[in-house]
Amino acid sequence: MSWWLIEVSAPSGDAESVARALVELSGQAVEERDGRVLGYAADREAALAVEGSMRDRFGTRVEIKLGPVGEADWATAWREGLSVRTVGRLRLGPSWLLEPAPDAIVIDPETAFGSGEHGSTRGALALLERHLAPGGTVLDLGSGSGILTIAARKLGAETALGIEVDEEATPVAEVNAERNQVGERVRFVTGDAAALAPLAGPASVVVSNILRNVNETLLEPIAAALAPGGLAIFAGMETPEADLFRPVLIEAGWAIVDEVIDEGWWSVAARRRV
Repeated sequence: MSWWLIEVSAPSGDAESVARALVELSGQAVEERDGRVLGYAADREAALAVEGSMRDRFGTRVEIKLGPVGEADWATAWREGLSVRTVGRLRLGPSWLLEPAPDAIVIDPETAFGSGEHGSTRGALALLERHLAPGGTVLDLGSGSGILTIAARKLGAETALGIEVDEEATPVAEVNAERNQVGERVRFVTGDAAALAPLAGPASVVVSNILRNVNETLLEPIAAALAPGGLAIFAGMETPEADLFRPVLIEAGWAIVDEVIDEGWWSVAARRRV
């Protein structure tokens, strides 16, 4: 087998949607490096198929380069750049670098989006750690790999529920929860967050690490899912998008209480104004 590298360059604001699409289409882990999204395919034909689908979705907004990767190089190439990250009280990393522990979250890059390597995930996690009170309840919208749902339990949440529209992500999240020793204390469901979040509340914290346009459509469902005085955390937005999302948030009746920027990704915590 001769693996092929798929290198995608995307403009500001498209990087996360490009990464999600590349995970979905290739079935392989992806990495963001120096403004590029790197993925892999099992052979040239598979790489060309992914390229065609990516161009159908994104058109001329992306630049795509393909190239073969030697078998020996492939064995380590997709692990390059991965490391153990520390966010507050928690350490995040893949299984070959980190062992499960009360203060550790072990997540291997898989077909479900979400690892400690992404600034939007770390930003959401930083805000979750700052503002989650022990015994609180957490809803994680767009839960992907389950990393933030797992983190909520490790940070002291009484209950944590992940909601993800991608049915293939749910079993991955459940395996990750078991690996991180919280399998019996978290739940994951597949479905539309806009419909399910209000039914799953009231929650003291709702985390929405998705995309800016999706976060905008979820403002009212999130408000309906929050307990009185509850906090919403919005992530998945690059730093320039803050100027687009902030006025929408304020106009919808939210008050910003905290913000984080991590490697070009902006996350914000807000409460509904009384």
